[in-house]
Amino acid sequence: MTQARVIGGGVAGLCVATELVARGCEVTVFDPSPRPGPHGCSWWAGGMLAPFCEGQTAEEPVVRLGQEAAAWWQRQGVTVHRRGTLVLALGRDRRELDRFARRVPGHEMLDPAGLEPDLEGRFDRALHVSGEAHLDPRAALIHLRDRLEQAGVTFIAEPGRPQGLTFDCRGLAARDALPDLRGVKGEMAVLHSADIRLTRPVRLLHPRYPLYVVPRADGLFMLGATQIETDDRRRSVRSVLELLSAAYALHPAFGEAELVEMGADARPAFPDNLPRLVQRGETIHVNGLFRHGFLLAPALARMAVEAACDGIKPEFWHEDHD
Repeated sequence: MTQARVIGGGVAGLCVATELVARGCEVTVFDPSPRPGPHGCSWWAGGMLAPFCEGQTAEEPVVRLGQEAAAWWQRQGVTVHRRGTLVLALGRDRRELDRFARRVPGHEMLDPAGLEPDLEGRFDRALHVSGEAHLDPRAALIHLRDRLEQAGVTFIAEPGRPQGLTFDCRGLAARDALPDLRGVKGEMAVLHSADIRLTRPVRLLHPRYPLYVVPRADGLFMLGATQIETDDRRRSVRSVLELLSAAYALHPAFGEAELVEMGADARPAFPDNLPRLVQRGETIHVNGLFRHGFLLAPALARMAVEAACDGIKPEFWHEDHD
């Protein structure tokens, strides 16, 4: 039985461990924190599995490989909501909606109230991208961790170090080995409201601060997210104001919502904003997921394990012989 180490217990590390277990490998995961939580970038994700909408600004591989994500998460037993994405724009920004429509395939133009009755009278048209989905990222991380423990994976609350076949999934912490990684800060808020109900992610287009709202259980809504070129994890007043102002513009009921939580973290990204698989000896670095963690981690994990177990040199492959 092949033995493998995974360093990092975020979404990338847990997906790699899942793929290794499916190959019958004996897996040990090292992470200084014993459980998924606010210390990890993955904890602050939106959980949108939206390859077509992301393709408005992302490269072609994000769209193509991201289409694997919803089915992969469902196979692991994670609850995935397949209700599509609703894209809206305020009256003064109608051109933004037309521009978005030209760049995103597989959508239909409709009255949003037909899908989300609580938006009736606020917007006269929207794009519905029906082939997209969403999940609760925190529930998904916890479920994957528990499932791996049940499968016999050993979790050790230590940083770990490469030894034998190793998958380094440390995110931004791996800059000691991957110096061209950079941090891109994302900030988010969680609101609670009993006065509005949404059943699918809603993207509100805005030339300055676009917003997405992702419904979660029990009247919770995740609002995100800023994209700032810094690895500073402090939450800024300006970003909070922009997020909450955009939410209020989407629906005034958000003005009376309870602010449950604010968070920020730095996403790991390479200069081209695409992920990489970097081999150094027996270590494969799985990194650079940028803002596409839950969307691209399944495909990247699959390719990393195929490289190690089958000798296949996949997309995003880099060999470092230093």
